[in-house]
Amino acid sequence: MSLCTEHTFASTDALSAALAADVAQRLERAIGERGLATLAVSGGKSPVPLFAALRQHPLPWQRVTVLLVDERVVSHTHADSNTALVRQHLLQDAAAAARFVPLFDDHTDLSDRASDPLGLERLAQLANERLATVPWPLDVVLLGMGEDGHTASLFPEAPGLAHALHSGDAVAWVRPATAPHARLTLTLPRLLQARHVALSISGAAKRAVYAQACTTDSEALPVSLVLHRRTTPVATWMA
Repeated sequence: MSLCTEHTFASTDALSAALAADVAQRLERAIGERGLATLAVSGGKSPVPLFAALRQHPLPWQRVTVLLVDERVVSHTHADSNTALVRQHLLQDAAAAARFVPLFDDHTDLSDRASDPLGLERLAQLANERLATVPWPLDVVLLGMGEDGHTASLFPEAPGLAHALHSGDAVAWVRPATAPHARLTLTLPRLLQARHVALSISGAAKRAVYAQACTTDSEALPVSLVLHRRTTPVATWMA
């Protein structure tokens, strides 16, 4: 059985407000204890209300480093870019003062990398070099989950998955067959090292997948590998 603390809400708005307050409190505590805090966030549409709530909290944001849990191998002007999403919806208002470390910069040449394992490996190496300046372990990691059981960009049976699950690096590449774009993702060991991991899910279909993942520990459901972390429990936030 997984070790999770569960928080259930009647709406995604209520979940977002409560989770934002919890994250802000944890970041403030980290700053008080170590002088700085690190926050890794997921992309997609689901966390947008959370970002809108979190950026309003009056933290000393200049002491917070924000990075991505995963990123699609697309330009930062692409509609599917998680970097663009975070800049638009999180790094605004008070949170504009945070230090943001994308997995690759605006000028990175992405041509042909997504279809070439060697190109993806080089991109992952560059991302690891960029994240070498980030203090580890991370203070807070915010994860989502797909109906196929993926979290971050740890997709079932995807090329690159085995390395991403076991690598000592911070970042690895994955090329899912069931979703568009090759990805860079934080590796499972780095996710499991975080001081706090929160998983946010909504809807009956995802809750059913989550229930299954709580009872198994299998690479076929990568989120289960996070839920069964052996250190501090994962906090699951559901609506």
